[in-house]
Amino acid sequence: MNNFVTSGLGKFFNKNGTVLSLYLLIAVTVWVALMIVLPQLFMLDFSFRYNLAPRDVGTYKDVWNIENYRFLIFGSPNNPDPYNVIDVSVFGRTILVAFFVTILDLVLCYPVAFYLAHVAKGGVTRLMVLSLIVPFWVNELLRAFAFRILFGSTGVINQFLIWTGLIDTPFDFIRADVALYAGLGYAYILLMIFPLYNAIESLDKNQLEAATDLGCPWWRTHLRVVIPFAKPGIASGCTMVFMLSAGALAAPQILGGPSSLWFTQIIYQWFNTGGNWPRGSAYAIVLLIACVAFVMLMMRLFKVPLGDIGR
Repeated sequence: MNNFVTSGLGKFFNKNGTVLSLYLLIAVTVWVALMIVLPQLFMLDFSFRYNLAPRDVGTYKDVWNIENYRFLIFGSPNNPDPYNVIDVSVFGRTILVAFFVTILDLVLCYPVAFYLAHVAKGGVTRLMVLSLIVPFWVNELLRAFAFRILFGSTGVINQFLIWTGLIDTPFDFIRADVALYAGLGYAYILLMIFPLYNAIESLDKNQLEAATDLGCPWWRTHLRVVIPFAKPGIASGCTMVFMLSAGALAAPQILGGPSSLWFTQIIYQWFNTGGNWPRGSAYAIVLLIACVAFVMLMMRLFKVPLGDIGR
């Protein structure tokens, strides 16, 4: 009994009371089981099945196999190439672009988070936080279309560049994927800023003052003091931005150029227009495994436990 009271669960019950604690535990467990675990298990099971007609489901034809995963790597049996060039290339490109967007957001958001945490005061802090949050009251689809208008051939950016004389003819930001990268980076910027802010804000200012008094330049202070302390926030923000960028669908559909196919678009096609749920499930599982691998990489790179990333 004493071990239970001193444990984390015991502290949770003592803090919230028995009734509220039981309600929270049951609600969270049911939510995770029904909305996360079971759908993923069903999708995993689908990924190892043939795409059968309803009358053949449950018959001797309905057996587990790895055909859908083999198709992702090697393509159809009639494929003359040694591997599935299109799908594998799109998957690799999606992962690389998601990684690039993550690094871009980290570079842009770190100074903002530090300024909010240790420089801005009072009303300035509240105004900056409000300025960051209010645009996200607008639906994600509308924000994506707004970026398409901004980066379009007759959009604001092209018109400004032509007016200043920097270019003579409109630049195709859509075909060059500039609009896609900018849209993805902006879509998940809050998921990078606030974990960074949460980590940096808890840093004792005396440490920063001590570094300054000892003659440490600003860049070394950040490199040796702030960034090591903010590792949990960096890992958390990078994880969320990467996973959501790799799994994005609306932004690539709206902002992507004619040759910038996204891996989630292929998954969507198999589930809907292709009518092949097992193959779409296999593709989704592969993307999920890649995202989980990235989380494990962040944990190892920054040497932080999973609990710190989930804060």
